[in-house]
Amino acid sequence: MPDANSLYGPLDPAPDAGWVEAGPRVGFFTDTSVCIGCKACEVACKEWNDVPASGFDLLGMSYDNTGALTANSWRHVAFIEQPRPAGHRTPPFDGNPTGAAVSPATAAVAAGVGNDTGTDPGVPPGEPRAAARMAAGPEFLGLPGAQPPGRGTGAESRTDFRWLMMSDVCKHCTHAACLDVCPTGSLFRTEFGTVVVQEDICNGCGYCISACPYGVIDQRKGDGRAWKCTLCYDRLGAGMTPACAQACPTESIQFGPLDELRERAAQRVTTLHERGVPEARLYGHDPTDGVGGDGAFFLLLDEPEVYGLPPDPLVTTRDLPKMWKRAGLAALAMAAAAVAAFVGGSS
Repeated sequence: MPDANSLYGPLDPAPDAGWVEAGPRVGFFTDTSVCIGCKACEVACKEWNDVPASGFDLLGMSYDNTGALTANSWRHVAFIEQPRPAGHRTPPFDGNPTGAAVSPATAAVAAGVGNDTGTDPGVPPGEPRAAARMAAGPEFLGLPGAQPPGRGTGAESRTDFRWLMMSDVCKHCTHAACLDVCPTGSLFRTEFGTVVVQEDICNGCGYCISACPYGVIDQRKGDGRAWKCTLCYDRLGAGMTPACAQACPTESIQFGPLDELRERAAQRVTTLHERGVPEARLYGHDPTDGVGGDGAFFLLLDEPEVYGLPPDPLVTTRDLPKMWKRAGLAALAMAAAAVAAFVGGSS
């Protein structure tokens, strides 16, 4: 029975794609509660997949230096900074980075993608307010010390600032709109249930980019082709763990059979709730959501919008059959009207 949110197909994507002896579906579970923002996953992804070097410059808004998932950043470690008004705080850093790029070559590479990362080689100098804030001296931001904040001096001294870190990646949706709209077959479903782009077949039409409900897929301006995470398809075929999960030092990125990961994630949420973290929640794990569940899902510590994720993603091709039906009926009506006008005029 086709799912209501899909263009076609059941909820088991690999057999639906024609794989007769497909194994269990695999994917990622990213536990953001233990992500330390080290970016090892970003580096490992670039090294293994030979993704062009970029992201060497800070964006002037946080320690995030890649900004978004792009054709040149298949993993993106987001730094979400959440200050709370305290009266004594200086104005937020709202200017552009000053001075020349650390590496003009890589800055140019970072600017050569479709998604906006905030990197723009040769940006004008920052506003005076930003410079004044930097000149005001050091400011305590809750960085780790000998003990966790407030452990040694009491709760009243705890910081009013926190970081939420998350390693974002392609979701490898169960109902992937990018697959539905690709005219060349460049995008295909693997025997592992993942979605991969064959760059040698991609014609650069860009349909997949507008179809993705997460804004993951991106084009390189140099050749126009689409690029994204492949979940290390070549490594999976050799029985290896994807490079990002292999490199993660805290096991924030976990790889394995999707059913096992969902069970593990549910247990982790229960544990966090018991430890006094009621805001912990799962995102993308539900097979009944608007995309049939994601092959890469997350444990979040705030609303999805805080992390730049859509709160209720929906496969964008869901209404295509109805749209084509209505277009056909409209065309028939116009043809009938034209025939009637011709017959009436001739009589």
